[in-house]
Amino acid sequence: MDYSTLDTMRRSHPAWRMLAADHGPLVASFLFQTFIRYNNRTLSQSELVLKLDDLLHNAGRNQFPKAAVAYLDDWASDERGWLRKYYPAQSDQPHYDLTPATEKALDWLSSLQKRSFIGTESRLVTVIELLRQMVQGTDTDPGNRIADLEKRKALIEAEIQRVRAGHIDVMDVVRVKDRFQQMATTARGLLSDFREVEQNFRDLDRSVRERIATWDGAKGVLLDDVVGRRDAIADSDQGKSFRAFWDFLMDPDRQDELDQLLKTVLQLAGVKELEPDLRLGRIHYDWLEAGEVAQVTVRRLSEQLRRYLDDRAWLENRRITHLIREIRQGALAVRKSPPDDPFIELDRPAPEIRLVMERPLFSPPLRPKILVGDLEQADEEVVTDALFDQVVVDKGRLALVIRRALQTRHQISLGDLLTVQPLEQGLAELVAYLGLAAEDGNAIIDDQMNESVLWQDGSGRTRRATMPRVIFCREPAP
Repeated sequence: MDYSTLDTMRRSHPAWRMLAADHGPLVASFLFQTFIRYNNRTLSQSELVLKLDDLLHNAGRNQFPKAAVAYLDDWASDERGWLRKYYPAQSDQPHYDLTPATEKALDWLSSLQKRSFIGTESRLVTVIELLRQMVQGTDTDPGNRIADLEKRKALIEAEIQRVRAGHIDVMDVVRVKDRFQQMATTARGLLSDFREVEQNFRDLDRSVRERIATWDGAKGVLLDDVVGRRDAIADSDQGKSFRAFWDFLMDPDRQDELDQLLKTVLQLAGVKELEPDLRLGRIHYDWLEAGEVAQVTVRRLSEQLRRYLDDRAWLENRRITHLIREIRQGALAVRKSPPDDPFIELDRPAPEIRLVMERPLFSPPLRPKILVGDLEQADEEVVTDALFDQVVVDKGRLALVIRRALQTRHQISLGDLLTVQPLEQGLAELVAYLGLAAEDGNAIIDDQMNESVLWQDGSGRTRRATMPRVIFCREPAP
């Protein structure tokens, strides 16, 4: 509160400017009677024009020669800042609402009036109760908590005994008036708090729109900045308090309890003597309406971000389409006279796609089972010339045989294939087929079923081999 700060506030703060204006009393009285007295959150331009016309007519047209709508626009301008002019959704008529600075000025002017009754006892009780809640709510010692609860329990039981004995303490009229005035002041103050919270979200929304309009960088950087600032407000002390208040107010049981309490209090004799504003009976509905406005502001911020992302995606798609069109135009220009040197190279004509489901499942290795006993040394002579014969099997020819067989069917077993195309090189060729099946991801080797294969060796003898069933498939094995 130094001199420079106060001097700046005198020249720039809307509340101070209204108090120092030549027609400040008229402006303050009109705004108080229109908005504060009846808890009106927002009013349309037509409603305000009618009310202001009547006021200006009674005050004298010589002092106020301009039209009512001109005064409203002047009060809503940036130079004044006493009203907020905006267009609600689905409406082409402007609406007006008080700014937080104007409401603070009106509250201060209301506090200057002399009150016929000033109660202090209720505020003292409130101070003590708040102190007690802070002390008890921050105490981490279970013993202290239990001792405090036991003390409160004893007081409640003692009061129950007094009531059963017929000794009922009834609050007198003075204390009823004192507490009612404090309740009314606090209830109306909550509406002012809502306007300030809403203004904070509105300022955030405006800054986001300005950054989006002038941003040329990456989307991720902007979104990190915007979302971070929004989370900073939501996680601030004011944001947490507002969220807790909103959750408490949205509880149906709390609403019913509050509604019943207001109806009962307004019927008390001491309260009726004060001639209270009957709109206090529905003050909680005004809180809900004010809170919903703040929620709408947050939703509008989210919609603005989503619109920004959609616009950026549309611009990127448009840029891609423009590049494709330039490539086509360049290709048409060189179609009849292509350059000597290659102007474009492709590693592959099409992308190679490998789906996850194409990978074969794990197959355990085959373990040979020896069914005979101990090996005995043979006395007969064995011809070993066959061990030194070089036999070369063309796997490419065998793969071609498999592909031709699969052209007319989806799958074929190795036994059926060798029936159509018998072995020409005996066991070596059979082993080559098995090698191709092990390397082919589309082939199936079924260890649960066996099949036999016959062929003729070089001496004309018939040979037989028993092996697991092998099936070659055209498509990947399921």
